[in-house]
Amino acid sequence: MTAYPSWTPASRPGIVPLQPLGFGTVLGRSFTALRHNPRVLLGFAMGVQLLAVLIVAGAGLGLGMLTFSRLASLQPGSEDFEAVMTGSTALMIVMGIVLSVASTALTVVVQAVVVLEVTHAVVAEKLTVRQLWRQVRPALWRLIGYSLLLLAVIVVAVVIAAAVFFALSVAIGPAAIVPVLLLVIATIPLWLWLSTKLMLVPAVIVVEGAGIRAAIARSWRLIRGRFWVGLGVTVVVSLVFGTLAQVVSLPLTFAALGISTALSPTGDPEVGAFVTLVIVTLITYALTFVIQSISLVVLATATTLVYVDCRMRHEGLDLDLLAYVERRDAGETGLADPYLLHIGRSLPRWAPPVAASPYAAAAAPAPPSPPVTRAPVPFGAPPPAPAAPVPAPAGVPTPGAPQTTDRGPAAPGQADTPSATQWTAPGAPAERP
Repeated sequence: MTAYPSWTPASRPGIVPLQPLGFGTVLGRSFTALRHNPRVLLGFAMGVQLLAVLIVAGAGLGLGMLTFSRLASLQPGSEDFEAVMTGSTALMIVMGIVLSVASTALTVVVQAVVVLEVTHAVVAEKLTVRQLWRQVRPALWRLIGYSLLLLAVIVVAVVIAAAVFFALSVAIGPAAIVPVLLLVIATIPLWLWLSTKLMLVPAVIVVEGAGIRAAIARSWRLIRGRFWVGLGVTVVVSLVFGTLAQVVSLPLTFAALGISTALSPTGDPEVGAFVTLVIVTLITYALTFVIQSISLVVLATATTLVYVDCRMRHEGLDLDLLAYVERRDAGETGLADPYLLHIGRSLPRWAPPVAASPYAAAAAPAPPSPPVTRAPVPFGAPPPAPAAPVPAPAGVPTPGAPQTTDRGPAAPGQADTPSATQWTAPGAPAERP
């Protein structure tokens, strides 16, 4: 047997170091996290979004064909034509709302799965889609409700802006475009501020199982001190993928024009329209769809990493994650979720230690004693009288006083110390008188 502990391998590294993250780490790992579990982050995400696109496109195309087929059999301007047109328009609006809600719900599913996958990737765990779905399902309806709440707020804001524009246009005419344009420009910073303050709400709902109201309040608190990091990551990722979409679509547009000219040199509009439809609409839309799908995954990953970083800084989440990883890799099972251990814990503000100076700790030097001075004595004068003797403590012999020994009082001038001839060795016979 040995007193040394058994050897355990080093912990598996996750997608980020288990310490507070900087801006570059959050931004860079948001892109590289796609390689950790591409089956979930790319395959599942793109599959769900493709399903949403097919549902919206199929429903819209079918409803449009049904509407126009009925209108083709009626006389324009008749009462039946107007009734069918009004009913078709209302049906299109309702269908658009339903399809938007369905598309939002499917997008929320993708976002929730990505958030949960990234939290497991931080501690080097890779889960399947089925395992992630079992953990996401309890919080899914709250996340959908929050997304619909945001959608309703946006719709109300757009309606209010349209009403203001209409009122101004009636009051001052075409000049109303100037204050409306200024109002739109002023809402851009407000939108960026609100979206950044609320960017952690999906992660709080999915990871902590909080309600909508509690998640909004918690996101508002957690993002303090890391606002610019969250805003910077969101703006940079959006700009990167927006620029990439433009770079992909513009060359295809010019290529479509060139191919259309080559195939129809006489200017036949049918051939040119067909080529433009096939090349520009289908291919460009497919590539744009891929870019948007990856953009959604990267944005959700960046949001989750900002959430983890904020909890590390405010609540010491990195300590819980380190302890969890060490115990898991040591062979322990049944460990609690580290993200649920110390929710809301507040850490004291860290201050650098002040090193004590060795000179301050040293004892101060004793002040010099004053010099002893004597009054001068004139030549031939009698010496000064001696000072009065200080009485000795009890039990201490006074010099010059008669001493008493165990054999009687000592003679005057005799010390209280036996002489060499009076000394007797231990064990020797007693001295004779």
